[in-house]
Amino acid sequence: MSEQSTSCIAVNNVSKRFVSSLDFAGRLAKKLGANLRDEVVHAVDNVSLEVKKGEVVSLVGESGCGKSTLGRMVAGILEPTAGDIHFNNRNVAELEGDEARQAALKVQMIFQNPFASLNPRMRVGDIIMEAPLLHGVVSRDQKDEYLADVMQRCGLDPAFSRRYPHQFSGGQRQRIGIARALAVNPEFLVCDESIAALDVSIQAQILNLFMELRKELDLTYLFISHDLSVVEHISDRIVIMYLGRVVESATTEEIFAQPNHPYTQALLKEVPKLENRHASFTPIEGEIPSPLDPPPGCHFHPRCPHATDLCRQQVPELIEIAPGHMSACHQNQLSVA
Repeated sequence: MSEQSTSCIAVNNVSKRFVSSLDFAGRLAKKLGANLRDEVVHAVDNVSLEVKKGEVVSLVGESGCGKSTLGRMVAGILEPTAGDIHFNNRNVAELEGDEARQAALKVQMIFQNPFASLNPRMRVGDIIMEAPLLHGVVSRDQKDEYLADVMQRCGLDPAFSRRYPHQFSGGQRQRIGIARALAVNPEFLVCDESIAALDVSIQAQILNLFMELRKELDLTYLFISHDLSVVEHISDRIVIMYLGRVVESATTEEIFAQPNHPYTQALLKEVPKLENRHASFTPIEGEIPSPLDPPPGCHFHPRCPHATDLCRQQVPELIEIAPGHMSACHQNQLSVA
C-alpha cells in the first residue's frame, strides 16, 4: 500500500474505566470497618494509535485485553474516560448537531456474533434499511433499488429481503451485518472479531468480502482479533494489546519477521505453520491478570520469562526501536541507552 499522509482515525492517550459502586449493604459494611471499595475495571489504559485513510490496522490480543472496548470507543458506542478520538482530524467530542451525526454515520461497527447482533423480530430488508431511511441517506422511493444494490454487493440475494435472520446461515447473517453497516455509506469500519464465530471456510469468504469492499469503496478498517494468523494476509499494520495497553506495533511484515516484545513472540509461537506441524504447541504460561487489579510495572511481567525487578516496578514506555516499529519493553530501553 502506498504511504498515506491523511489520518482517518487518531486515538490520543485514551483510557476507559468501568466503576461498579458498592451497594447499600457494601457501604454499610465499609462503615463498620470492612475492607471494601468500589470495583474499578481498567479496560483501556492510555492507548494511542492512528489509522490512515485506506489502511487496514489489526488490533490483536487475548480475550480481556481491552481491544473490543477500544473498538467501541472508536465507533462512538462508548465514551472515553480520558483522552480523545479524532475522525478526519476533528475531535469527535467537540462535534455537535449535523456534524456529530455525520461523523457517527461515517464510522460503523460490525459485531462478533451474527446471531445476537440482528433483531430477530425484524425482516432483513428492514434491518438493513432502518438507518439509511432514518438519517435521510436514501428516500423511500429509492428504497427497493438501494436495498437490492447493498445486498448484492455483500453477496446476498435481494429476493430474500423479507426473510427473518433465523432463516439464514451464520455466514449469511454476518453478510447482513456488513450490509447494514455499508448502507449508511461509511468511511471507516470497526470489525470486532467479526469472523470468530464462523466456520473456517466461511471465515475466508468473509475476509475476501472485506478486501473486495475495501477496493470498491475505499474503506478503512480497524480489524479486531485474538488470532494473528487470521489478520496476517489482510493487514497493513498490526497493533498488539495486553491488559489495556499497547505493547507493540509495526507493519505486518515486521511483526512476523522480527517480533520484539515477549508477548508478541509468545503469540506468534501459537500460530500453526506447516513446517512445524509435528511440534507440540503450548499456550502462554499463566493467565492474563484481572483488570480489576492489574500488576504494577509492566503488566506482562508475571508471565514474561525475561522479567526483571525494573519490569515489576516501572511501566515501560512505548518507544520506536526501528522506523515505524514501536515496542514497550524495558530491554529495548536498556539497549537504546
